[in-house]
Amino acid sequence: MAVAKTAVFLGVNRPLELVDIPIPPLQSRQFLIRNELTTLCRSDLTTYCGKRIEPTPTILGHEIVGRIAAFGPDTPRFDLRGTELRVGDRVTWAIFASDPTSDMAHRGMPQKAPDRFKYGHERISEGNTLHGGLSEYTILRAHTPILKIDERVPVQVAAIMNCAVATVTGALRIAGEIRGRRVLVSGAGMLGVLACAMARQFGASHVSAIDVQSDRLAIAKEFGAESTLTIPTKDELLPSFDLSPMHGTDVVLEMSGVPWSMEKTLETLGIGGTAVWIGAIHPTRPVAVDAEKVLRNLLSIRGLHNYNTEDFCKAVEFIESHHTLYSFRDLVHAPFTLDQVNEAFDYAIKMNPYRVGVHLGIE
Repeated sequence: MAVAKTAVFLGVNRPLELVDIPIPPLQSRQFLIRNELTTLCRSDLTTYCGKRIEPTPTILGHEIVGRIAAFGPDTPRFDLRGTELRVGDRVTWAIFASDPTSDMAHRGMPQKAPDRFKYGHERISEGNTLHGGLSEYTILRAHTPILKIDERVPVQVAAIMNCAVATVTGALRIAGEIRGRRVLVSGAGMLGVLACAMARQFGASHVSAIDVQSDRLAIAKEFGAESTLTIPTKDELLPSFDLSPMHGTDVVLEMSGVPWSMEKTLETLGIGGTAVWIGAIHPTRPVAVDAEKVLRNLLSIRGLHNYNTEDFCKAVEFIESHHTLYSFRDLVHAPFTLDQVNEAFDYAIKMNPYRVGVHLGIE
């Protein structure tokens, strides 16, 4: 029986173990994918460090790109865009698999359907393996949204489409009209710089960004931010910090997950403004909201976790159309191989780049 070399996560701050996992026979509607590159998402790092808890043992990694190695019985031969799929095609897929006929799917939230399966987040068990990106192979379950990718997209950029880019696409969708609006991006990490680029391309009249790191704000300007503001890193300076240069914003895209930022950027919104909160993916203190101001100024606060199928398709289309316009490839530091997966995590945690990539043997 063929095997897949796999990095298994066993617990907080423990080295990942490289093991060979047998590749089982494919079931109905399944794909076998030969992975090319997996990038370490922020959620992978918070799981590794214990800020969020996932069932173990597991295979981390959900920002994945790979090539079709085999089709299971009755597996569809066309992707979401109606493109024919063949062995060898480079593909990306959604972070989730769920019943497309479910009530949640009909309501535009398939990522929250009761039967959802999440790649890179599931426990390894008998009959349930090869579901994360830090492995030579991934088995795609039935009802996994899948898309063939333009081969001209660099592999490092293709890897981030099914999480970072799709999540930002979802944030812009629920934010409402972007064209002609003033957009403030809070947090200039991977999601933040993508948000700057996408808001710019979607016709925002002005894009601004705030962050604690001035060097990241300089990168945000390369990705479409027209004005930036550096936030102090010392907690005692935050209460009196002035965000008035950002007042009159129509849309806030809050990527940092920092309670102070969620509170203060909400105050920058003009009448009828919308705040989309994305970054708070691990436990933190409660956020204080001035309810009277929310009511009187007709403000909206929207939360987003993951994305839906529409967002996934638009994310891939955006990258295919704009990957030469912005240096997305430079955001991914990818010198590591699967044998160096522990070095990759160490580097990601200590150096805090936008993304660290792990090559999985083929390109």
